[in-house]
Amino acid sequence: MRMFNFFIPSPRLGRALLLGTLLAAGVPWAQAAPEATPAADSPAAATASINLNTASAEQLQQLRGIGPAMAARIVDWREQEGPFTSVDQLMAIKGIGEKTLARFRDRLTL
Repeated sequence: MRMFNFFIPSPRLGRALLLGTLLAAGVPWAQAAPEATPAADSPAAATASINLNTASAEQLQQLRGIGPAMAARIVDWREQEGPFTSVDQLMAIKGIGEKTLARFRDRLTL
């Protein structure tokens, strides 16, 4: 005895209908997985502000897109030019443009 007797013209359409039905029914594995939360001691979890005028090169490397060489350039600029008066002054450093600065602007303080 067949429970359902209907014709689906293409396997692709059948899969789409099945997936739509499962999503509509709220099947847990068919729903989007929650975002993973980083461990408390991981660099991704570090959301504390970094003071641009007092941070060491190691602290600056916690910023997304800042490696050892870039951190050293920031510290060198600060030692030669004096304290930063604006976060935008970072764009005077080779390798930091608007896009790079936008990645971590919200984590910087003066």
